[in-house]
Amino acid sequence: MSNGLQIEEAERLVSVATLASRTSSVLEKLRDSARSARADARREPTFTIGKAAELVGRTPAAIRDAEKDGRLPEPARTDSNRRERYTLAQLNDMRGVFGTRPYRAPTDPCCVVAVQNFKGGVGKSTLSVHLAQYLAIKGYRVALIDCDSQASATTLFGYVPDLDLTEDDTLYPFLREGERSSLDYALRKTHFDGLELIPANLRLFNSEYELAARMAQGNGALLDRLKEGIESISDRFDVIVMDPPPALGAISLSVLRAANALVVPVPPTVMDFSSTAAFLSMLDETIEQLADRGLAPELTFLRFVASKVDENKSMQKELLQLMRTLFGHAMVRTPLKDSAEIDNATARLMTVYELDGPATSSAVRNRCLNYLDGVNSEIEVDIRSMWPSHQKRLRQEALV
Repeated sequence: MSNGLQIEEAERLVSVATLASRTSSVLEKLRDSARSARADARREPTFTIGKAAELVGRTPAAIRDAEKDGRLPEPARTDSNRRERYTLAQLNDMRGVFGTRPYRAPTDPCCVVAVQNFKGGVGKSTLSVHLAQYLAIKGYRVALIDCDSQASATTLFGYVPDLDLTEDDTLYPFLREGERSSLDYALRKTHFDGLELIPANLRLFNSEYELAARMAQGNGALLDRLKEGIESISDRFDVIVMDPPPALGAISLSVLRAANALVVPVPPTVMDFSSTAAFLSMLDETIEQLADRGLAPELTFLRFVASKVDENKSMQKELLQLMRTLFGHAMVRTPLKDSAEIDNATARLMTVYELDGPATSSAVRNRCLNYLDGVNSEIEVDIRSMWPSHQKRLRQEALV
C-alpha cells in the first residue's frame, strides 16, 4: 500500500514537471512569434503631424516652419512622397526645440507612484504599464519598476521573463543586503523614448522570503532598501511607477514605504469591492504600525480607479455609483472600462498605446483610448500638482 502511494505521488510530480515543460515550450513559441511580429511592424508609437503638434504644444505650421528653417530635420517621406509619421523620439526633439518639455524642476520631488491592491486580477499591471507609457508619450522621463514576481508588466514589454531574463536583471540583487549601491544596473531602455524598465521574473519571489526572514530578526531598516534604491536613480526621472505584488508581503511593504503617491485599481464587483475594503483596513493598520517605528509612508495623493468596468451589468453600475459616493474626490472620474482592444493588444504582448491601428475596430479602439487617456490625464494632474514649478501652468490651464 505504501509503495502504491509512493508511485501515485511520483506520478503527480512527473505530471507537474511535464506540464511545466509543456507550458515553457508554448511560452517560448509565443515569445518567438511576438519577436517575429515586431520585426515586421514597429512597436514604438508613431504620430501624424496633427497629433504630434497637439502633444508637443505647437501647431502643424510651426513644425513645418521649424523643418524648413533647419531647426528640425526634414521629415522622412514615403515612396509616394507623403510625410511619414513621427516617432516619440522625434516628438521629444521637437519639445526640446520649442521649449515645451514638461520636466519637473530639479528642486521638485520625483513622483514615485505605486499602483497597488492586495487582490490579484484587478488590472494593476495593465494600469501601471499604460500609465507609464502615457506619461512617456506626454514627454516625461519615466521609469517603471516591476516588483511582482509574476512579471505581468515585464511581459507587456515583450519579454518572457523566465526565458529572457535572469535574477540579476531584476530588483533581486539590490534587495540582497549590501550587494548593490544603486538600481542603475537594472534599468533598461524600452521602445518608448524616455521610458526605462526594471523588469521582474519568478526569481524575485525569493527576495520575499529573504527580506521577511531578515526583518523578523529585527532588521527593520530593510524596509527602506527599495526607497534607497529609488533615491539612487530618482534624479534622472520625473515619475517612477511601481507595480508591486498583489499581497501584503515584504516587497509590498517596501513599495509602500518608497512611494509618495498611491493609485488603487478597483473593479466594481462585490468581491473586488469587499477585497478593497479589507485592503484599506489592512493599509490603515500597516501605516499605523510603520508610523510607530518612524517609517510611515508620506503619500501626497491617493486615488481610486474603477477598472474592468462593464456598465451593461446593473450591479456594476450600482457599485460604481457607491464607490464614487464613498471615495469622493479621491475617485478618478473616468472609469477604465473592460475593452476587447486591451485584451487583443495584450495577446500580442503589447499595449493599446503601441498600436498604430486598431486590434479590433476603430470605434472600439477610440473608446478604449478615451478611457485610458481620461484616467491617466487625471493622474497626470495629480503628479504635476506635486511640483511647485508646475503650479502657475496648472492655474493657466485651469486644472487646479
